Amino acid sequence: MRNLQAEEYKNFEEIKKIREDGTEYWNARELSEVLQYKKWENFAKVIDRAKLACQNSGFEIDDHFPEVRKMVEIGSNTTRELLDYELSRYGCYLIVQNGDPRKETIALGQTYFAIQTRRQEVADYFNQLDEDNKRLVIRGDIKQWNQMLLEAAHNAGVITNQEYAEFQNAGYMGLYGGLTVENIHERKKLKDNEKILDFMGSTELIANLFRISQTEEKLKKDKIHNCSKATSTHYEVGAKVRKAIEDIGGTMPEDLPTPEKSIKQVEREQLKRLKDKKTKLMLDE
Repeated sequence: MRNLQAEEYKNFEEIKKIREDGTEYWNARELSEVLQYKKWENFAKVIDRAKLACQNSGFEIDDHFPEVRKMVEIGSNTTRELLDYELSRYGCYLIVQNGDPRKETIALGQTYFAIQTRRQEVADYFNQLDEDNKRLVIRGDIKQWNQMLLEAAHNAGVITNQEYAEFQNAGYMGLYGGLTVENIHERKKLKDNEKILDFMGSTELIANLFRISQTEEKLKKDKIHNCSKATSTHYEVGAKVRKAIEDIGGTMPEDLPTPEKSIKQVEREQLKRLKDKKTKLMLDE
């Protein structure tokens, strides 16, 4: 079941199209094949039910089920116009929700598009946050991933505190073009007891989150069991993240501005506002 699930998820991803403006869509006829509908007429009935569900949910049908016409060859020198749709993710989600529940591919499609839709909702929510709240969210993710990286590094042979310090330093050096933890600390003009990650903006935090998560994944995937190899892997991943930033014309992490407020200060301010709000609510009651 797990292998089938992975294969079907891959199929859903492979037929996804991206427009020039960056928006995504799925061709209905290609989706019908992945969902194992042999007759277009049967799949068209599912689309009609999905359209109705879309309308009843208060959304515009044309936004999620825009029609397109295609000319296809049906014989020598003969063509015919076929109806197709450029489905949004939500449109696909409604289709699999209204598909034949006896089909295993429909059940897998329901899971896949539900997950993708939820991811988009989370991304939309994140994009609406102000800079300080974005920093809080990403910093929280990094804390969790750092714990996973610590475990993966330990399993890879990074045992002592000194070895782990060198392992961590290597990742920063890869991402920051050779700058060590101490160099970055000095560059940000931080006090001895202040942490680098607490004085990063959201963009810099995201780069480090990618470094951490990809290193953790690679240590496990490559089944590394050597401290030196684990340390060099962390450096290599950091360097590749840096190269990706360079390739898209982004700002190098060491050149990004250092926020005036630390993450801890932002957290204290948020907690104070929450506490004050609760106090006022109690007084109002």
